[in-house]
Amino acid sequence: MRVSSQDVTVVALLADPDAPTEIARRMTQMLPGRLADRSGQGRRFDVEVVSEPFTAEAEDPSTLMRRIMDRGSSERWDIVVALTDLPLHSHGRKLAVDLSHEHGLALLSLPSLGGFRLQTRARQAVEEAVLSLAGPRATGPEGPPGSHPLRGPFVSRLAPIHPGQVGEEEIADLRYVVTGPRGYLRVLLGMVRANRPWRLVPGLSKALAAALATGAVATVNSTIWSLATSLSTPRLVIATVGSVALMIGWLIVDANLWHRTDEVSPEARKRAALYNASTVVTLGIGVLVCYAGLVAINLVWALFILNDRLFASTTRTPLHGTQYWTLSWFVASVATVGGALGSGLESDEAIRAAAYSKREQERRSLLQDDRGD
Repeated sequence: MRVSSQDVTVVALLADPDAPTEIARRMTQMLPGRLADRSGQGRRFDVEVVSEPFTAEAEDPSTLMRRIMDRGSSERWDIVVALTDLPLHSHGRKLAVDLSHEHGLALLSLPSLGGFRLQTRARQAVEEAVLSLAGPRATGPEGPPGSHPLRGPFVSRLAPIHPGQVGEEEIADLRYVVTGPRGYLRVLLGMVRANRPWRLVPGLSKALAAALATGAVATVNSTIWSLATSLSTPRLVIATVGSVALMIGWLIVDANLWHRTDEVSPEARKRAALYNASTVVTLGIGVLVCYAGLVAINLVWALFILNDRLFASTTRTPLHGTQYWTLSWFVASVATVGGALGSGLESDEAIRAAAYSKREQERRSLLQDDRGD
């Protein structure tokens, strides 16, 4: 690390485009002040954000660290902290952060921070990384020579983050990885958060249009009235689960979202399982949001269009609040099936754009291109 003669440390946040860049830009307002207060050495920090796709066509932490080092060597930066929303792996472990005290570099994988309070956790992790790189060198049992172990909530006893193995030929001299079942769940939620499942609703416009049209027609269908009034709550729940599962399965199959690996190692299979789990959870959240919206829209439509006398004469059941709710619930399941069929009109690129982050889209496109070659 290089420190300027004016006691000003220049920190560059090298962030992948999209979500990592947004997170980096939000923390620039308070980060310089917090770093100056916590360093306690009368040092000032200047923080700048550089948005570049430094993870393009690469997932290996060692390769990424070399890229970060090459990028930093061409600038007058003292410390470079790189942020990506890709889940990274090293020696069979899920990577949280790599640090090189010799070169003043850090690589942070945002999914390792989980799916909640991401902005706060990212700021804390960046603070700890910068202070570690800017602080005095440590030797002894806490870390390898030349390293300064991370402190604070990022690596607290409650967090499933622990020191990891570093190879002799690697640039990094200190590594933290996510371990255990809690760590797996944390990374999974972080991957889902990076995919932003709420974007699935506006991203699948044709499927949503098909679902709305199906719901509008089904609401005025007398056969649907009779079915809805005869179904018990457990059957309505089964219809909900079945329609949602059908929608998720159709999206995965139609857009080829299932991750397959040609490697036979247990590590590769675990990575594939993690990617597929994030896909299912992402789509599940998005489809459930669509389902809830369909229930609300169908309820409003039923309140506007249904005639109580005609409904009662057809079903032999008075049209009260319970019947409105039951009908809207059942129609939402029918409409979701219609939306699954309508999703076939969407292009594979549109579905991937709605379901994945920008980095994950590029990663999967690269894998498909490699298989095609």
